[in-house]
Amino acid sequence: MIASLTAQVEALRRLPLFKDVETAQLKLLAFTSEPACFRDGDALFRQDEASDAAYVILEGRVDMVIDTQSGPIDLGTFTGSGIIGEVSILCDRPRMATAFAVGDVATLRIGRDAFFRLMEEFPRIALPMLRDVARRLEFMTLELSRAKG
Repeated sequence: MIASLTAQVEALRRLPLFKDVETAQLKLLAFTSEPACFRDGDALFRQDEASDAAYVILEGRVDMVIDTQSGPIDLGTFTGSGIIGEVSILCDRPRMATAFAVGDVATLRIGRDAFFRLMEEFPRIALPMLRDVARRLEFMTLELSRAKG
């Protein structure tokens, strides 16, 4: 699993979201974030919990699931190429889904304040992130509609 600050910076650099961010800023992001590792089946966060952080997946896979009255809806698997949990921070709402580790997972946990500082300092990151959020919300809406129908 990711241990050193240098390894964390290099892992962040490989993510499309952070490709244009300067090394010094990636170091600051890694330094102000908390490394968090999970084992198979562990929940990174649970549906309806307060949202206090986003997670950058550095290594491994994470399944996202929404519990509904008609049963669970699988929102897909996220791999070491993105960020999860940011929607609830942006909307200032409880978690909309539960995130489960599939195998061993290494993340950087970015607290709410650090996340907003990142958005302010690097507005170029905001547009690709918002596009990804919109794509996921569209998918979630379709899946919830199917579950109701």
